[in-house]
Amino acid sequence: MLSFKNISKTYGGSKKAVDNISLDINEGEFIAFIGTSGSGKTTALRMINRMIEPTSGTITINGEDISKKNPVELRRGIGYVIQQIGLLPHMTIKENITLVPRLLKWSDEDKDEKARELIKLVDLPEEYLDRYPSELSGGQQQRIGVVRALAAEQNIILMDEPFGALDPITRDTLQDLVKELQKKLGKTFIFVTHDMDEAIKLADRIVIMSHGKVIQFDTPDEILRNPANDFVRDFIGEGRLIQDRPNMRTVQDAMIQPVSITVDKSINDCIALMREKRIDTIFVTDHNNKLLGFVDIEDINEGYRKGMDLIDLMNRDVYRIGVDSKLQDSVRTILKRNIRNIPVIDDNNKLIGLITRSNLVDIVYDTIWGEQEVNESNSVGVEQP
Repeated sequence: MLSFKNISKTYGGSKKAVDNISLDINEGEFIAFIGTSGSGKTTALRMINRMIEPTSGTITINGEDISKKNPVELRRGIGYVIQQIGLLPHMTIKENITLVPRLLKWSDEDKDEKARELIKLVDLPEEYLDRYPSELSGGQQQRIGVVRALAAEQNIILMDEPFGALDPITRDTLQDLVKELQKKLGKTFIFVTHDMDEAIKLADRIVIMSHGKVIQFDTPDEILRNPANDFVRDFIGEGRLIQDRPNMRTVQDAMIQPVSITVDKSINDCIALMREKRIDTIFVTDHNNKLLGFVDIEDINEGYRKGMDLIDLMNRDVYRIGVDSKLQDSVRTILKRNIRNIPVIDDNNKLIGLITRSNLVDIVYDTIWGEQEVNESNSVGVEQP
């Protein structure tokens, strides 16, 4: 879909910001460019929408040489999200979201419908459409910046370190949002970052650059298992390198069976099930096992006193992860957010598992100390079963 062929960018007659890179990006992929400062990653990104023109080489989209296209028309067909967000302060959120559709002469009805559709995608209330950027938090503004890049239904979305200025929890939330949107919409996302954890979490393939050259272009697992050279090994860091170690398993390998109850049951049913299973939190589903929310002991106490129904009592804002998520991402999330339980869902939002702080502790214990105990036992001649 998108190809770089022998692309170079030279400044001042001699300094090569990008040095003869060639790579092919498939439709619907999530690609992360990463490298040290001055590696050429942002220059490579900005050549895709011709904000920077290459000195030599060719970039094609669906076989068409982009240098032969009108740059303004090209940019209207490519979404772009930057760290500074770039929302226009004198425009409402709706006007910001529909900026490119307005330039493309969409009807008012179509623009309004697209704005309502997109703000729902990022879990913000529809009434926010009439607010101005200054009335939103930094994280909310960045959500709007993300969906604005999707408003004109572009197939390629460029993101230049969009979350670098955000606090860790907001950043983690937006990473999850972006990955979810990319999977749901099937768009091609090209993402520049300096954070290896972010690249590993988000990307289908990672481009590692240094001094304008591509050093390695491969999947996160392959880069972690087989770094191309000492530069990549040092850049990744020894703590992330794996040789088929358990910390790169998916959550499916570590999840336990969740306890759930259907939304039509009573609070008394909840109490009985929680007492039987000796748990303080229970997940609520519909009759197709789709996750709707959860209730805990405090909710139950309040609901029991007020005679509330389960559907009105449950918390709907529940953090969840997909079954193919990396286990190490779950560990990071539990530590950052101080979450005890993370429900695991399939592609249809059906509840299929549970990751808990306690069972992660067991896995970490086995990974770090289990092998050590075996080695110590062997060293004193203890026979292993």
